[in-house]
Amino acid sequence: MKLNSTVVLTLTLLALMLGAGSVSAFLGFDIGSKALKGVTSPDSRPTSKFASAKTGNSQHGGLMLLKEEEILKTVKARIEGKSKAPKSEQEEEEETETVSNKQKLEEKPQEQLEEKPQPGFPVSAESEGVNLSVQSARYSGGALQLRVKMQNKGKNSVRFLYSFLDVSDDKGRTLSASTDGLPSELPNNSPTYTGTISIPTALLDDVKNISLSLTDYPAQQLKLEVSDIPVGR
Repeated sequence: MKLNSTVVLTLTLLALMLGAGSVSAFLGFDIGSKALKGVTSPDSRPTSKFASAKTGNSQHGGLMLLKEEEILKTVKARIEGKSKAPKSEQEEEEETETVSNKQKLEEKPQEQLEEKPQPGFPVSAESEGVNLSVQSARYSGGALQLRVKMQNKGKNSVRFLYSFLDVSDDKGRTLSASTDGLPSELPNNSPTYTGTISIPTALLDDVKNISLSLTDYPAQQLKLEVSDIPVGR
């Protein structure tokens, strides 16, 4: 019985494919085995390695593992600014000197910080135990700055509204002015309050003296009038 040539060819091709597949599988397995040679599976108990490393740290170049608590304490100290590097002797001396100078400035008497009196000052007025005193007059920043002190030695507190402050020059003209730091109320037996009265320089051409007039509000029972305040330049 003769075999069909097509069947023979088909069987031959299948045999060749199986042989080639077997050879490829064998070669692949061999190459993979060589590539993975020396690779071991991971230890199922990783803590044992840390324990052995801890006991044999002297045999591995002095490697030491820090505790988690110590690491957290160090991080917290750095955040809070406690773990600063030690200061050098020069830095400590500079810091001590700075603190000493600051203490000297704070201990300096208030009288020494007061500016020296100008000729013709202070100019003051008193009414019902309330004193208004102009200590100095200086030009600064396009305005005349009058340094003023106020004190109430009376038995009753006194209130002021500085929009009622009248400022006039030696020619009788009314001048606009603004105040800064002056109290709106002076309690009885009060300490001395300090503030400034500012007058634009443009309003003081050819002016040698000015006057201030202030009354309490709303009672208007006292009137403070300070005249002949020298402002000539």
